[in-house]
Amino acid sequence: MVNPERLSALPAPAKLNLFLHVVGRRPDGYHLLETVFTFLDWCDRIDLELRPSGVFERLTDLPGVPAEQDLCLRAARLLAARSRATQGVAIRLHKVLPLGGGLGGGSSDAATVLLGLNRLWGLDWSRTALADLGLALGADVPVFVHGTSAFATGVGERLTPLAVPPAWYLVLVPPVQVATAGVFSAPELTRNTPQVKIADFATGFGHNDLESVVTARHPEVREALIMLRKHTDARMTGSGCCVFAAFPTQSAAEAVQHALPANWQSRIARGLQDHPLQDQPLENC
Repeated sequence: MVNPERLSALPAPAKLNLFLHVVGRRPDGYHLLETVFTFLDWCDRIDLELRPSGVFERLTDLPGVPAEQDLCLRAARLLAARSRATQGVAIRLHKVLPLGGGLGGGSSDAATVLLGLNRLWGLDWSRTALADLGLALGADVPVFVHGTSAFATGVGERLTPLAVPPAWYLVLVPPVQVATAGVFSAPELTRNTPQVKIADFATGFGHNDLESVVTARHPEVREALIMLRKHTDARMTGSGCCVFAAFPTQSAAEAVQHALPANWQSRIARGLQDHPLQDQPLENC
């Protein structure tokens, strides 16, 4: 039986930027991007439980992230304020995605909270309305709310659904955390990559303009890329630190994983065209 006061184990998947070009900068300082987002079957999990109005609880601490900066709590409070919800929530985050990895974990968590509370609080907001709200929390939140692999422009919020070829991804997690703000503020960052059209995208297209900045500051990321590039094309996702390579089969990814030094943290994940919540009724999660 469905519990009307609780939603459990809601998935918040990782994303990859299959390429990431910085094509300009707005007067307000935000960077204009072109990228392709796709999802992985590597997920944080979130439990939501009703609380009285005005009560927002964090049931699990996130090391290094104080409550006032926690995107899950910020998402809940923002949705409550804008929707005038008459209930609160307790949030338990089962965190597995690495912090500062460029996998969008915090944005994904926030999006899953918005999607879950939309159901738990009976708001019936559209995904477009939730995505517009989520943009105030972070530029990556809208793609997780809309839930489909996409070509993205603007600051990453203008999304055009895009079919991404099926793949298995080997993701290396260097032992560092990369601060996104520091990468985008770097004076040496390329900010004038020529714009492309969605039709230009194909497997192996493009590059990540943030990669040179990150690898200069974090030799562990450079080392991870060198190791993977001995076997195949490899990229950094987002602002790092994670790097990845695509393979046609799980066994092909495993063969390269087994060839890596044992002290490197890595994960093999299947690419997903759609977010796990895209077509799944939340009450059945």
